[in-house]
Amino acid sequence: MTAFKMSGGILVRRALPTLFLGAILATSVAMAQDSSKDWPQFGFDVSSSSSSTAPTGINAANVTSLARVQVPLDGIVDSSVIYLHSVTVKGAAHDVFFATTTYGKTIAIDASQGTILWEFTPAKIDTWSGTRQITNSIPVADPDRKHIYAAAPDGTVQKLAITDGSVVWTTSVTLLPEREKIDSALKVFRGRVIAVTGGYIGDRPPYQGHVAILDAASGKLLHVWNSLCSDRSGLLDPTSCSGQRSAIWGRPGAVIDPATGNLFVATGNGTYDGKTNWADATIELNPDATEMIGNYTPENNAELDARDADVGSTSPFLLGDGMIAQGGKDGTIRLLSVKAIAGASPHAGNELQVVQTPGSGRLLSEPAVWHHGSEEWIFAADGNGTSAWTFEGGKLVAKWNNSTPGTSPVVAGGLLFIYNPKGGLNVYDPASGKLTTTLETGTGHWNSPIAIDGGIALPEGNANQPNNPGVLDIWRVGAPLASPSGAKSTAR
Repeated sequence: MTAFKMSGGILVRRALPTLFLGAILATSVAMAQDSSKDWPQFGFDVSSSSSSTAPTGINAANVTSLARVQVPLDGIVDSSVIYLHSVTVKGAAHDVFFATTTYGKTIAIDASQGTILWEFTPAKIDTWSGTRQITNSIPVADPDRKHIYAAAPDGTVQKLAITDGSVVWTTSVTLLPEREKIDSALKVFRGRVIAVTGGYIGDRPPYQGHVAILDAASGKLLHVWNSLCSDRSGLLDPTSCSGQRSAIWGRPGAVIDPATGNLFVATGNGTYDGKTNWADATIELNPDATEMIGNYTPENNAELDARDADVGSTSPFLLGDGMIAQGGKDGTIRLLSVKAIAGASPHAGNELQVVQTPGSGRLLSEPAVWHHGSEEWIFAADGNGTSAWTFEGGKLVAKWNNSTPGTSPVVAGGLLFIYNPKGGLNVYDPASGKLTTTLETGTGHWNSPIAIDGGIALPEGNANQPNNPGVLDIWRVGAPLASPSGAKSTAR
């Protein structure tokens, strides 16, 4: 291996010492081994498949005997958490869960002890704490495993050092955070951070959904794609655009095709003209969000707008054979061809298939896509039920269904985990739908679990009930998790 250095203004080639090269390779291998045990973002991967093939140590035999520890949090986490294995915090290696509360505190929790390692609090939190100005965003880890990115209700994204929660940079992604909300998960890919915006409960304009691209190293805002007034780049004063609403608020935010880097988002109800206003639509953007390269809206766009039946209540999910699927508040899931919706001209209708959501209810959660051998499975849950399909022959084929409500499903270690916001984390055999066990939990809202590296984590609580305490449920394989001060342990 060789390196280069400047000598008198000339680039000189020299060999790296063997020991130095060995150290680099050893460090790279160690980081790869550590990262294989991570759950670095909502949905596990950049496509938000919510499916992990990493060994969890959790199986149908031992999941029934796991003990739960409830870790009190300084705020409600009405979303999900991420996890990094063996990262350095305050000079020591820790397995860590990271979570962001509804009022923007980002918290690092030791996964083995249940203790709080550090807490980042936005500087002006007192100006919105206790109000309806919140976030339901989920942090994302940088591939360097030294930083995470987190959102706050003031419309900012911050890069935080994992070692102590200190701020590296802060960037605003809206000019009107009192109306434009960061509702969804953040993503990071190829040195870019991707954030999306929507609006607050009650559809109170002015606001427009948009996609913001930030440089991960510097925090510089590189580009903004606006779903309304899309002929204008950059952050808009929401009052300056005649189009209103069109929130981007699906739980994963932008879904990324890992092969191309292209971004898929879905918008909520609002103004649509197929020219510069793209409400109630599925949108494909190039990786830098400088160009719309595909779009789709149902033929009944105007009806959906009139009855607040957002297409964008969930993000698109990626399937094989160049297909995507899009759920919605109208109780349907639409199968679409990426090739058929390509281009900037408007595409309405021509769905390949339309199926009902599990309980014919509003789909507010993100389906999971599980590759099992040669089979591709899809799991979805709404407020009335849970369903499974396989994707075969270019169609969604129904496999099983029940009447148990759920939030965003997760497949990990060969088990299917779905949280019932009325209480209980249901664990299923994914292929048969047979219930393995129900882990005891409290009630919630948009919360969803992760299962990785011998543990399960699930935040409880509802952002619409801000006076209730925040809790993180943790289950671990092996020795019971130590109960930190204030934590409650429940044996099964």
